[in-house]
Amino acid sequence: MASKKGEQKGLKLAAVLDLNEASNLKANILAMRGAPLTIDASGVERLGAQCAQVLLAAAKAWEVDKHPFSFGKASEAFLKTLQLIGVNIDHLLAKEIRQ
Repeated sequence: MASKKGEQKGLKLAAVLDLNEASNLKANILAMRGAPLTIDASGVERLGAQCAQVLLAAAKAWEVDKHPFSFGKASEAFLKTLQLIGVNIDHLLAKEIRQ
């Protein structure tokens, strides 16, 4: 059954988000454009800067499209890596995981 426009979508991220995964991540995210999106980063063990850049570009694209974009779950490794590279996603985190 086709999903309705505006229906909430979710994407569970791979454990390793490195350079090799960046183009796959981009393709998966683009396939979900046009509807609210919640990212599940709970299983992320390693995050590379390229995939972080893809995620930030997606957040901006969803903002421009006026659709919600958020991180529903995030692993400690995911959050620490973003902090180390100077990226603040607090405004995109679900209330339950904000620190």
